[in-house]
Amino acid sequence: MNETKKLRVALFFGGVSSEHEVSCVSASTWLRALAQAPCADRYEVFPVGITKQGRWLACSPTPEAMADGSWEKGADCTPCVLSPDRTDHGIWLLKDGKAELVHIDICAPVMHGKNGEDGTIQGLFELARIPYVGCGVLGSAVCMDKAVANTIMDAAGVPHCKWASAIRAELEGDHKTLLDSIEQRLGYPIFVKPANAGSSVGITKAHDRDELKQAIALALENDHKVVFEAFVDGHEVECAVIGSDPAVATRPGEILAGAEFYTYDDKYKNGVSQVVIPARLSEEKLDEVKTYAAMAYTALGCEGLARCDFFVEKGTGRVMINEINTFPGFTSISMYPKLMEHEGLPVPALIDRLIELALERTEKQHG
Repeated sequence: MNETKKLRVALFFGGVSSEHEVSCVSASTWLRALAQAPCADRYEVFPVGITKQGRWLACSPTPEAMADGSWEKGADCTPCVLSPDRTDHGIWLLKDGKAELVHIDICAPVMHGKNGEDGTIQGLFELARIPYVGCGVLGSAVCMDKAVANTIMDAAGVPHCKWASAIRAELEGDHKTLLDSIEQRLGYPIFVKPANAGSSVGITKAHDRDELKQAIALALENDHKVVFEAFVDGHEVECAVIGSDPAVATRPGEILAGAEFYTYDDKYKNGVSQVVIPARLSEEKLDEVKTYAAMAYTALGCEGLARCDFFVEKGTGRVMINEINTFPGFTSISMYPKLMEHEGLPVPALIDRLIELALERTEKQHG
C-alpha cells in the first residue's frame, strides 16, 4: 500500500508586531488542528517562531508553549532563514557554522499586524515562489493601511462612516487648523486609530479636544499615520469570507462588547464580550451585510480569507463597513473560526480548506 507523502507546512508565528502574543495564541490553534483529522494525514508541520526582536527560529513547541511564549526557551530552537532562491524552495537551518536546507511545500503565516499581515512576509513567499495561506502582497498591504483601504472602499461604493487621515508631520507642531477641520467634519465622539495596526491596538474614543490630542499621541506611538472616524451608534457585526473566485461570505455574527467599544482586551484577554450567531438582524439585513462583505473583499484584492467588520446603525439600519482583517484571530474567542464553524466548517477542516485554496492559487498563477 502506497502512502501519500505529506506536505510540509511552515507555520510562521509571533513576529515584530504589537500583536505578537495574539499571533502565538492563534498559531497554537493551528498547531492543534494540524494534528487532527483531516490535516494529520496530509500535512507535516514545521513551526517557525519569529521573536519580537525579529529572530527566526525553527522549533517544535507544544501548543501550550507556543501560546504562552515559552517556546523561545526551547533547547531545539535553531536560527533559520527562508530562502528567496526559487530553486531552494525552502528554509535554511543555521547551526554550528553549517547550513541545512529543509524543503517547504506551503507557508502558513499565522501572524497579525505589521510585518506579518501587511504584505511584507507575503512578498518573501512570492520571491521564493512557495504557496502561502491568505491574501497576497497587494491585498495584505492595502487592508493593513486603514486610510488606503477606506479610499478604495469609497471608490468601490462600499458604505463607510465619515473619516479623515493625517500623517505625523501634519499632526506635530501647530495643528490647530487641522484639528478644527476634523472636528467640524466628524463631530464628537471621534475614534482615533493608527492607520497600520490591528486588534484595536492604539485606538481611543475621544470626546473633546484634550482627549483628541491624547488619542493622537497614543496613535502616533504605533504608526506614522493616523485615521479619524466618526462615531457610529450601531450594532457591531462581523462576516467571515473565504476563497476568491468566488468569494463566499458567511452569515454575520454580532459582538456584544464588554467595554465602551470592542477593545484589544475584549478580543484576546478577558473574554467578556459575547458572540451571537447569526446577528440579531432581519434576514434582509443579514444578506445586505454579506453582500457588502464580498464587495469589499473583492475590491481590496483579498484572497484566501478575511474577516469583514461592520456597523449596522441604530435607527436608520444603515450598513457601514468598519475594516477588513486579512489574517483574523484564531483564538478560542475569535469570531472568524466561530462563524466558519457555524457554517459547518470546524477549525481542522477550515485550515485544510485554507491550505487547499493556497495551493490552488499557486497552480492557477504559475501552473
